[in-house]
Amino acid sequence: MRPFVYVRADNQSAISRAFGASDRRAPPVSADTQFIAGGTTILDLMKLDVMQPSTLVDISAVEGLKNVEQTSDGLRLGALARMSDVADNPLVRRNYPVIAESLVLAASAQLRNMATLGGNVLQRRRCTYFRDPSWAACNKRAPGSGCSALDGFNRSHAVLGVSPHCIATYPGDFAQALIALDALVETRRGGERRTIPFARLHRPPADRPDIETNLAQDEMLVGFLLPSGDWTRRSRYLKIRDRESYEFALASAAVALDMPPGGPVRQARIALGGVAT
Repeated sequence: MRPFVYVRADNQSAISRAFGASDRRAPPVSADTQFIAGGTTILDLMKLDVMQPSTLVDISAVEGLKNVEQTSDGLRLGALARMSDVADNPLVRRNYPVIAESLVLAASAQLRNMATLGGNVLQRRRCTYFRDPSWAACNKRAPGSGCSALDGFNRSHAVLGVSPHCIATYPGDFAQALIALDALVETRRGGERRTIPFARLHRPPADRPDIETNLAQDEMLVGFLLPSGDWTRRSRYLKIRDRESYEFALASAAVALDMPPGGPVRQARIALGGVAT
């Protein structure tokens, strides 16, 4: 692992100062300054030399971002809430089972106890060729170099949303549940806040697989907004994988049905995982 500077930021002013000298032209994932909270993803990538930030900004002490709150419109999940805490929350288990199930099936207990919701949805791809720098051809790691997976081992790669430049699968589970529930995501950048549909957070690979989201470098996830309704309670998450213990999905589906008792299905919301970018 390369040397880096560790900065602990507990408010927005400290975050803005930490990012002040960053090169704003670089995509967020390759910027010199990176956020860290649970650290379960970025530290792995730094050890592999796939990511090489010179500064890590620890936001785990920022207040107000770990709560699970009932709102007038539904439910708000703080971006720094731990996966295990949200999965075990009685309100989530009762009214949003697809959320609880997607989190329980997402990782080992040790990882769920450390990983945050925000870090989980922003985790980077698990493509072998991306995570092994000895493979020179990876457009996600080195734009314009090619895609080794196209003619390599690609059993676990994507078949939906791909481009000639990248076929890496999005590895998460929680994101599929958010898509199926039409969730919104809240972000903060300096003194500015915005709320966008979660479905618009990530970008398809197109000709720039290295640009993975529509976030700015210093834009931080602060929360997820879930609507309320009978259909959120009539929801499930199914994951097919090579082994029942900790493993990524070969195929998964988050499903929420708008269906009154004994009545017809009025609407079905389905989000697929393990098969798409």
